[in-house]
Formats: sequence, C-alpha cells, structure tokens
Amino acid sequence: MTTPTSRSGAGRRSIASLICASLAAGGLAAAGVTVLEPGAASASSHREAPLISGEPQFDNTDVYAFVSPDKPDTTTVIANWIPFEEPAGGPNFFTFSEDAEYDIRVDQDGDAQEDLIFRYTFKTKTKNDRTFLYNTGVVESLDDPDLNITQTYDIDLIKLKNRRAVSKTKLADDVWVAPSNVGKASMPNYKKLRDEAVYKTASGVTTYAGQADDPFFLDLRVFDLLYGGDLSEVGRDTLKGYNVNSIALQVPSEALVQSKDQPIVGIWSTTQRQGADGQYRQVSRLGMPLVNEVVNPIGDKDKFNASSPVDDGQFLKNVTEPELPKLIEAIYKIPAPKEPRNDLVDVFLKGVEGLNQPPHVTPSEQLRLNTSIEPTKKPKRLGVLDGDNQGFPNGRRLTDDVIDIALQVVEGELVDAPNDLGDAVDKNDKKFGKSFPYVGLPTAGSRGKTVKGNTTNNVRSALGGSVESGTDDTTLIAASAGAGAAGVLLIGSGLLWWRRRNDRAYY
Repeated sequence: MTTPTSRSGAGRRSIASLICASLAAGGLAAAGVTVLEPGAASASSHREAPLISGEPQFDNTDVYAFVSPDKPDTTTVIANWIPFEEPAGGPNFFTFSEDAEYDIRVDQDGDAQEDLIFRYTFKTKTKNDRTFLYNTGVVESLDDPDLNITQTYDIDLIKLKNRRAVSKTKLADDVWVAPSNVGKASMPNYKKLRDEAVYKTASGVTTYAGQADDPFFLDLRVFDLLYGGDLSEVGRDTLKGYNVNSIALQVPSEALVQSKDQPIVGIWSTTQRQGADGQYRQVSRLGMPLVNEVVNPIGDKDKFNASSPVDDGQFLKNVTEPELPKLIEAIYKIPAPKEPRNDLVDVFLKGVEGLNQPPHVTPSEQLRLNTSIEPTKKPKRLGVLDGDNQGFPNGRRLTDDVIDIALQVVEGELVDAPNDLGDAVDKNDKKFGKSFPYVGLPTAGSRGKTVKGNTTNNVRSALGGSVESGTDDTTLIAASAGAGAAGVLLIGSGLLWWRRRNDRAYY
C-alpha cells in the first residue's frame, strides 16, 4: 500500500503519475492500491436507484452543507437535482417539476428526526405555446418577454415536533428561477441572469434556484468491474460539461441550530412527488454522498429513497458489512478490513466524536455539520483526513474530494490500514464562485466549433452568402421567432440549400 508522508503539497505523490508508472511497469496490484477506487463511490445520486433513474426531475444528485466562507455567521446548503443535463438538450430544456415538493430537511438535536423543513414548490408559465422555442429572441433579463418558458417558486419553512408540523411560514413567494443556459446567441450574459435569480428574503435568508454546472467531480467508470479490472480507464471527470438544477439556501446559523451550546445539525434533501390521488409521496432522498450508490444493494435502493433517517437501522448491515471492500479484494487482492465495520458507523452515521457528533446521537444517514467551526482560508480537498476540520465529513464543501476521502476510509484508513486510494480526479473542471450561490455557471448549449472560416460571428457570413441579404442584420434566431409560416419557409429553404451545397465542409 502507498502511504504518503504528506497528504498535501509536493510531498504527496500524484495519483495519476502513480497509475501511469505502475501500469507501464505491469504493477497492477500496486496501482490498485494507489488509484483504484474513487469509483468505489460513484456519483452521489446520479441514477442511483432503479425507480428514480427513470424520473430525473425528482432525482436528488448531491447535497452540500458548509459554513459560508464569506459570511461565517451563516450556513449554506446546496441541493441538486436532474443528473446529466446535456447543455444542448432542447427544445425542452430542464425545469423543476410542478408536481413535486423539493425539501431541505434539518435535524437540530441528533435524534434522526427533522425539526425544520425548507420546502420549495415551483410554477411554470409559457407565454407562447405556438412556437417550439424555449426563448424567442435574445434574453437579457429574467422578465424578458423573449424568455418564453419561465418558472417561479415559493419557499415554506415548516417547523416540526416528533415529525409533526407545528407551524408553517412563507419565506418567499414567486421568486424567479434562472433558466437553462440555451447558448451564447440566446443568453449572451448568463451570469447577469444568474445574479438576478439570487433573492434575499425579509427574514435574512438568501436563496437561488436554477441551472448550474454539476459541481461533483469524479471518474464514474468504476462500474466496469472497478475501472476495467486492470485500471486501464481512470482519471477523467465523467461529469465534466454536464449541468444540474440547483437549489441553494443561505441561512443565519443561529436560526438553523438548536442553540449556541448545540451547534451541530444534520441535513438531507428529499423529493415528494404528487400522485393521482393528490397525495405527495417521497421518491428520493440524499444526505451523505455515495450511500445509495455503493453501500446499499439493489434490493434496498428504492426502499432507502422512500425512507427516513429515523428508520435507518434497517440498513445497518449494509454499512457494517460493506460489499465494496470485498470487491476490491476479489479483483485487486487488496485485503478488506475486518468486519463489523464500526469505524464506518462512527464516521458516516454518527459524526466524528468531538467534531460533528451531536450528544445522544441516533445513528442515521445525514450530512452532519458543526456550524461553530469557521471556514479556513485554504481548504484542503481531503478535509478532516488532512487535518482540515471544516471539510468533509464535517458537512461537505464544493471543493471536498469526497470520492478519495470515502474510499480511503472504506479501505481502512481509520483502522490501521493507511492508504492513498483515489480516482485521479481531484478538482472540478469549472471554478466555484467566492460568493453565494458559489456553484459554477452552467455550460452553455452552444459550445462546439463555429462554421469553418467564420471569424465574424455573422450568420450570413457563416452561411457563405446563401441567405439573401435584407435591409438589416437581423439574425436567424430573430427570423425563426417570427410567424409560424415564415419559420416553416425558412427551414424548407435551408434544407434545399443544404442539398445543393452538400459538398461544403461543416464542423
């Protein structure tokens, strides 16, 4: 096993270098120890259970919770939905469902029962249903008449006792959702749209809902028998270029915790879908990353998504007798730590004692955060494992490398089996913001190469003069947004032109 002398800086060997060197030398066993498993922990909740994989609008992908770096008296929670959003996936781009309740749930006292629920519900409006376009022109603001499909949302704060609601307060009403980033022609300044979607309520809560770059970074190809059985495929960020729909919430920490003497909270997200009978039923749940992907077997995955932390005792064996280390041992001959794995129960179901474990804790799957620990100026990607107590598993920051952290712990880092396992993907492909909502801007739908020889970004120039010149420089997007008959004529003319000039190279 590779045991680095330092977990950060020049003293830490590059995982990618170790993989390449070991593969070149034929030392696959050694490489397995060094690179093998990030994957061991696939994407946090990207298509993690049979039923929810067919319902992406309701599928939680990840939850993050951290003390806000620029406002340390507040706590930020980010919950994402709709995995693998292809940026150019029109004409029906990515919206939150109107038939769902999107919840952020908070356990204030460690008893595995939610005490607070921040509930988001969404409404959709279509201005013109006689066009196929998401936007009928250049969109310069969230209330732009050319943004054809818009969404707004409400936030309700529900307080509970013994899992029964005792009060309900409207925190926000009809707040704009940032749209999908269709492309540069449609939304030349997406950051402006995103900034407009950040809203601060009268109660001091700041909120954002809309599209964002998927902040989770990892190599997902672990499912091909743990990277092909010989580590031949590692080191590529599988989620690079994909977007998600994000809900971000920033709350004064004093309003989130039970008291100053008990600053530790448990956080998770859920989705409830409305059935034909009008009732809402929970169909997705996510707190700690990786649990329902690689801890729970197929037979428990849908059950977990419909369950609550207070009932997590039914899944305890999946944690104390995990499958993953056995698979690693079978394929790469790396000895699995002895069972039962009480070390995993302590870290992932209770919180780290003296750090983020609440008093009288009930073991359950939640993301636990000690809100009294101020953020560090230089976060370390391995969080608590590297001495950075403000990082995972004390909450989860956007920059935390949860794949490497979880893998090293699962393979015995805390039970006298130090290791340096990882997936060779150590950071996100896009930079995160320094202020709320912190997530990266979504990848735009227009991200390919332009027409060969087009240096002017002029539509007629790009088409080689095949479109008749008019009296002005109206672009194709404006033309296609006109009357329906004109749009059909334009498309028909384009097809004829394409047939006549099919020898022209396009890229």
